[in-house]
Amino acid sequence: MKRRDVCKLAVAAAGAAILTPISRLVEDARAAAVSPATGPSLAAVKGAPALAARRAVELLGGMGKFVRDGQRVVVKPNIGWDRSVEQAANTHPEVVTAVVKMCLEAGAGEVLVFDRTCNDQRLCYRRSGIEAAVEAMGERRVKLFHPDERRYRSVAIPGGKALASWEFYGEALDADVFVNVPIAKHHGLTTLTMGLKNVMGVAGGNRGRIHTDFDEKIVDLNLARPSHLVVLDATRVLLAHGPQGGRLEDVAHPGVVVAGADIVAVDAYATRFFGKTPRDIAHLVRAAERGLGTMDLSKVTVREESV
Repeated sequence: MKRRDVCKLAVAAAGAAILTPISRLVEDARAAAVSPATGPSLAAVKGAPALAARRAVELLGGMGKFVRDGQRVVVKPNIGWDRSVEQAANTHPEVVTAVVKMCLEAGAGEVLVFDRTCNDQRLCYRRSGIEAAVEAMGERRVKLFHPDERRYRSVAIPGGKALASWEFYGEALDADVFVNVPIAKHHGLTTLTMGLKNVMGVAGGNRGRIHTDFDEKIVDLNLARPSHLVVLDATRVLLAHGPQGGRLEDVAHPGVVVAGADIVAVDAYATRFFGKTPRDIAHLVRAAERGLGTMDLSKVTVREESV
């Protein structure tokens, strides 16, 4: 099914269901953060993708800080493009499976893995390597699936500046824990796409409308579905021609995974892989100004390691 058809059906299916108050969700997400007294609030680990992802979360205090027994967890990677692992358009499958395994080890009752893709969803899931990697786990508590256009629903966004409401995927709204697992890469419109923009993958409706007044709208979307934990894949990054890419000469290999409960801080840290600063990214600046997190890394406890 083409994206325009998905968008039409999603809008038609949008209901009047009300999300748990946004302020409560934001508070819950921030409550999961690790304080400087008990561990770093940001971890950046260089190494093989799965090992780096695991160690980064361990430095935050472990997945048990975020996931409790029996909880329903959404692990949201970027699977948006019909591109191979080497082309750095999608989250590395080994980062995704490492995060899923940690959620299971923490006692998750169910882990859902999905994305609303830009290219054909079957091709994206397959060529990204994520479908095969997740299915190879053979774990009954893990469900990898293509979004069903009938399951988007409209929710109000209290505090939204450019969006008073929007459609989101039901499972993303209802999850006990939302783990955001983006890749860091270039984006032709927004300069970079990282954790904040990855939330668009659970948004329905006509996403083209979001790309006007984007900086405010992406903050609004993150108010509606805040991330409890961000595990950002910078094992290889797309430096140009994003978000789809395609040319291997546009790919660099920092070999790093960054993790934290503060999505703004995680994104701010990752700007260095592109020779940028946080202030170069307009939606990141707006997110910090509107209280989604801090982009001043001098105020963040950071631990860096190699494994």
